[in-house]
Amino acid sequence: MESTMPQGKYVINTQGKKTGVLLSLKQYRQLLEDLHDLTILASRRDETPVTLEEMRLRLQCHEQV
Repeated sequence: MESTMPQGKYVINTQGKKTGVLLSLKQYRQLLEDLHDLTILASRRDETPVTLEEMRLRLQCHEQV
């Protein structure tokens, strides 16, 4: 995940106030993907963490079925 903020062009009204921003489709899609990832993280906040070893065991059991 890239940590730099996307660069956009500001839309400015006649008083010089920033009223919007223009992003490339690539930047917009990346922001949507990041928002989706954060939503998933927030929904899993209360879950008990699983160790790497435990996950490996679970996957091995799943492959044997």
